[in-house]
Amino acid sequence: MKKDERLKIGFVGLGQRGAGWKMTDGSTGLLGNVLKNADNVVVTAICDKYPERIEAAKNSIMKAGQAEPLQSTDYMDVVNAGVDAIIVSTSWALHVAVALAAMEAGVPVAIEVGGTHNIDDCWKLVDMYEKTGTPFFFLENCCYNKQEALVTSLVRNGVLGNVSYCQGYYCHDLREEIIGCGIRNNHYRLEEYRNNNCENYPTHELGPIAKILNINSGNRFVKLVSMSSKAQGLKEYIESKPEYEKLMPNKEFKQGDVTTTMIECENGETIFLKLDTTLPRLYERGVTVSGTKGFYYQTMNMVVLDDGSVDHESAKMIDQINTADKYDEYLPDDWRLITKEQIEAGHGGMDYVMLRHFFKCVKEKRPMPIDVYDAVSWMSITALSAESIKNGSQPVEVPDFTRGKYKNRKTVDVLDLPVINK
Repeated sequence: MKKDERLKIGFVGLGQRGAGWKMTDGSTGLLGNVLKNADNVVVTAICDKYPERIEAAKNSIMKAGQAEPLQSTDYMDVVNAGVDAIIVSTSWALHVAVALAAMEAGVPVAIEVGGTHNIDDCWKLVDMYEKTGTPFFFLENCCYNKQEALVTSLVRNGVLGNVSYCQGYYCHDLREEIIGCGIRNNHYRLEEYRNNNCENYPTHELGPIAKILNINSGNRFVKLVSMSSKAQGLKEYIESKPEYEKLMPNKEFKQGDVTTTMIECENGETIFLKLDTTLPRLYERGVTVSGTKGFYYQTMNMVVLDDGSVDHESAKMIDQINTADKYDEYLPDDWRLITKEQIEAGHGGMDYVMLRHFFKCVKEKRPMPIDVYDAVSWMSITALSAESIKNGSQPVEVPDFTRGKYKNRKTVDVLDLPVINK
């Protein structure tokens, strides 16, 4: 692609996720990943409320061989900068405001993931999209991950049969990120955990599951029930670190250590979600899909079918580890042809795959595979779970953000999946 044909990208939010701000593991965030797509895009405008982050991002862009971008602490300057698309990687609280401004200006926008504490914000996004038709994309990278792509393909090809139940976790020891990065780098999660008690980060596990269950395409979430444990993990973590205890004498947090949510779907499936981020543990998304012909379990990279190959009564789980590797033919070309450099670009390659597809949709004016209806359905779980917990784990209805259109909407998978005839 000629340089003058490259998409002009604006960035709003240049912190840890946006630009790898002060990350010690070499992460360059979304910005670094976008720069690896430099044959197709150029970053021409950047914004953050902290000038030092703007300076660091500018230097990264110019080091990559691109021209010095417009720089501002006001996101409206990026909206009005003549860019072809905007990527929003601010704190959760600002995602909606920036997206609304971009859509109203007719600029395609992609927002980072996270929940929302306000159902009205969900309706504002839907209303603005329906008013303007401006392309909107939700940057749920786990929908593009290799394992999630595999299980989606297995479902689409009928390998697991009729799906009845799915589960997924966001299990991630974030104690240092919440406390340490909250103190040193103004990380927004600190205030989130102080002030809220809910399923605050549902979309990594729920996004792929929602696509598998055709949510907003002939199916929808109907109601949910949530409960949350006591909040003890962050308090004890601070007490174990004298430098943090001195800076944070107030060690009270509302967010429970483990929050669980059950969702009922219109077509009869149920979904179990777990948020576990303030206790010592290993990272796990734990996507599980249970159907009439077998099940998939991400944690053990496992596919177990009801085809006579496994004695379901006496077989041990540990003996089935990595059986999913036998199903690589079900992977889309995005993963069968991915390069080592693309895998190393961020989050094991799924960031690269996701961004490439976003840019392609913008360039070719194709419908976004994770659109505004998907985004608000998944994000709303945060506010709805808070309501359920506050009311003693009472059931809460999930709004139909499509206003009935889900009944006739076609399923759009995020990747082109192979059709395997067996």
